[in-house]
Amino acid sequence: MSLPAPFLAEVNRLIPRQRRFDDPLSTLAFGTDASFYRLIPKLVVRVESEAEVVRLLELASAHRVPVTFRAAGTSLSGQAISDSLLIVLGDHWNDREIRDQGAQIRLQPGVIGAQANAALAPFRRKIGPDPASINACKIGGIVANNASGMCCGTAQNSYHTLAGMRLVLADGSVLDTEDAASIEAFQARHGELLEQLARLGRETRANQPLAARIRHKYRLKNTTGLSLNALIDFDQPLDILSHLLVGSEGTLGFISAVTYRTVPDHPHKASALLVFPEVESCCRAVTLLKHQPVSAVELLDRRSLRSVQDKPGMPEWVKALSNGACALLIESRAASQSLLHEQLAQIMAALAPFPLEKRVDFSEDPAVYDLLWKIRKDTFPAVGAVRQTGTTVIIEDVTFPVEQLAEGVKGLLALFDKHGYFEAIIFGHALEGNLHFVFTQGFDDPLQVARYEAFMQDVAQLVAVEFGGSLKAEHGTGRNMAPFVELEWGADAYQLMWRIKRLLDPLGILNPDVVLSEDPEIHLKHLKPLPAADVIVDKCIECGFCEPVCPSKELTLSPRQRIVIWRDIQARRRRGEDTAALEREYRYQGVDTCAATGLCAQRCPVGINTGDLVRKLRARTATHQATADWLAGHFAMALKGTRLSLLAADAARRLLGAPLLTKVSARLRQASGQRLPQWTPAMPQAVQPIRIAPTVEDDRPRVVYLAACVSRAMGPACSDGEQATLVDKTRALLEKGGFQVVFPANQDSLCCGQPFASKGYPAQGDAKREELVAALLAASRGGLDPIYCDTSPCTLRLLQDGLDPRLQLFDPVKFIRERLLERLEFHPQAEPVAVHVTCSTQHLGEAQGLIDIVRRCTTEVVVPEGIHCCGFAGDKGFTTPELNAHALRSLKEAVQHCAEGISTSRTCEVGLSQHGGIDYHGLVYLVDRVTRPSARY
Repeated sequence: MSLPAPFLAEVNRLIPRQRRFDDPLSTLAFGTDASFYRLIPKLVVRVESEAEVVRLLELASAHRVPVTFRAAGTSLSGQAISDSLLIVLGDHWNDREIRDQGAQIRLQPGVIGAQANAALAPFRRKIGPDPASINACKIGGIVANNASGMCCGTAQNSYHTLAGMRLVLADGSVLDTEDAASIEAFQARHGELLEQLARLGRETRANQPLAARIRHKYRLKNTTGLSLNALIDFDQPLDILSHLLVGSEGTLGFISAVTYRTVPDHPHKASALLVFPEVESCCRAVTLLKHQPVSAVELLDRRSLRSVQDKPGMPEWVKALSNGACALLIESRAASQSLLHEQLAQIMAALAPFPLEKRVDFSEDPAVYDLLWKIRKDTFPAVGAVRQTGTTVIIEDVTFPVEQLAEGVKGLLALFDKHGYFEAIIFGHALEGNLHFVFTQGFDDPLQVARYEAFMQDVAQLVAVEFGGSLKAEHGTGRNMAPFVELEWGADAYQLMWRIKRLLDPLGILNPDVVLSEDPEIHLKHLKPLPAADVIVDKCIECGFCEPVCPSKELTLSPRQRIVIWRDIQARRRRGEDTAALEREYRYQGVDTCAATGLCAQRCPVGINTGDLVRKLRARTATHQATADWLAGHFAMALKGTRLSLLAADAARRLLGAPLLTKVSARLRQASGQRLPQWTPAMPQAVQPIRIAPTVEDDRPRVVYLAACVSRAMGPACSDGEQATLVDKTRALLEKGGFQVVFPANQDSLCCGQPFASKGYPAQGDAKREELVAALLAASRGGLDPIYCDTSPCTLRLLQDGLDPRLQLFDPVKFIRERLLERLEFHPQAEPVAVHVTCSTQHLGEAQGLIDIVRRCTTEVVVPEGIHCCGFAGDKGFTTPELNAHALRSLKEAVQHCAEGISTSRTCEVGLSQHGGIDYHGLVYLVDRVTRPSARY
């Protein structure tokens, strides 16, 4: 059924068209969260204010329209999808307020968890919850799911660290528990509701068997059902209400802001990995560690260790472990190193009686403990990477009483064998008895669905009935466990949850069938298909971890959504359906507006680079092979043409003036069907060809300077305060450092091939790359001399897929860091400097190196939050300027007080200058300005 016409009319008046989505492509794209369910919303609305949420809920109540809220959509149990109205958070939900030197922090629901911790880092504090998805999930989801994590346990989750909340109920009523006026207004309007909450609390506390059961359930890590502990822990109805919202998964109201009491973030830490010969002794050690100064204890069964033992970088000893081995990864943290050492000695003394099969002692060395945690973190993606195409990865999340952990582990292992889940692995947060088990599951066959149902029935009996544990420890009930809530809790508690639901959401419009459902088979419905699409992306589990770093997210599609749509197109093709219309729309939404820089791969648990898929699709439709061949063969002429175009553009600026030329260019671009590039005041001026003097050998060390084609063509903008070209500035800095600078022969003919590869012409790109490698070998005397490339994207392009091992290739950051720092004296400036870490710099592993160099140059470094890729992507800032504008929409506010910006890509700097309102330059400009030659050289 469609949504009511009067409701849609009101929504259309309230929400601008660009924030309403009802077309088939968009609704399908939003129909996916990280779970194995799919519902296609009839309408998606991106909200930018609480007032919009209030009005939407008022309209939904009046017209009985079901509503679901979504923050990041990293939920694993199906709680962030809808077949009705889906409300997603827009840009303007990122406010945060730090109080009392970090003791508290108030956050809006759109703040990513890791951003909250970054804001608290200077105070050595953090929020309590630490979910594995903290780099992607948002505060709204963290609170609504009562998410926890490896170190959080139960004491530091959202429920127990909540200091205040601003919420919106189903009827649009707003309550801020930290605002006296809001409280007074709410009490006047909802006095009866508050009295009923108080009455429910009194009745529950008076019902001793029920109260005892609730206390037992929350002694464990538990997110199954609603937070009934609110009725036990508090007697004031406002406290009850706000704590009921925690873990309610959007079924009781919308969380507009939350205030946390923060927890210490101790700077000193050490980790150890202890392998026990069998599960029983491993779990006995967990019981003992419960009383030791540990911050995290992660259990890994032999199957989980086996899943990662062949991955690159894994220690060889992992393969040699016995079949029954079970490991504990232990971390301890402290405020001082001396205290940490005391704690480590105490922990190891307590564990001394236990026989061990393998022991990696506590280490404070980041290389050692990062490797140990890599073993743990790689287990989940290891299962995902080997699954059969068309199946999904399911990660379940249960709690056993910690004193019965060994029996629980053995019970799960027996169920894996009984139901044929031989690839399943177990790991988890052992201190709380919280185990995750991961297995692969197909849903395209009724027999597979029946197997899954039989397995889940057995799991529910084992965990909830036999052991009195929790079926959901930290992932939320969702649709996945809604049919099992009564089994776990019993009839009295279950009916109490329904009373709360009907009290706060009497019309049942908030996220129906989530947490509580009257459909006993809801967990078997709306199962998400994962059809084969392309070998590049078939391993995608649609978790959404990639989305925060994507520049096109919220403009068009995110990497997750690109894969969702391409999967659907391929499935439709196989069914013989006409996909022409969908593919036409996908061309812009999925292909043209993808920057294809591959940052998504860095966040993806299974390493998927959606940009690789996009380049493959571009190659399929690339129709100018002859032109690409000509350009590759006549590159010097093409570069000359670029210079002439820039000269013509600058002549037009001189004639018309920058403001008029900007308008004329926009009209011409529109008239050309978006084919002509957009001129902006940040447009570079043309650069004259490099003048190369004959090389005269001297005693200075040589460096081969590879100037990228953009550096050879594009100089500073006419309005830039720096008018020296990048080539001249780089050559001057290298010579200041005592190097003799030489250039490859026939430089204007050389190119790394990136422009060809990104446009869908890989053969021409590879040919240019090989031509350049040959020229560099000659210029560097067979690899004897280091090669300095002045643009990080070109460096990355040359290093990808392997580079001739004789060549020593450096990007600007690495060369300055390894070869120039000791040759220069730094005299830092007082003016603040903004830093943009390009995608290629991140891929090269030089992000921190760039920031550290800039810190040598200035007393204040600004790295704008939330800008991971500028979206210029070589030339898209000219050809698809809306991508660049969208990616940098928050830049100007973040850098307006800075004297300049620094980057390592000339094209990126064009867009950064335009949208930042300050001049962005290559790193060498800043380094040259604040240094002089070291007296030692």
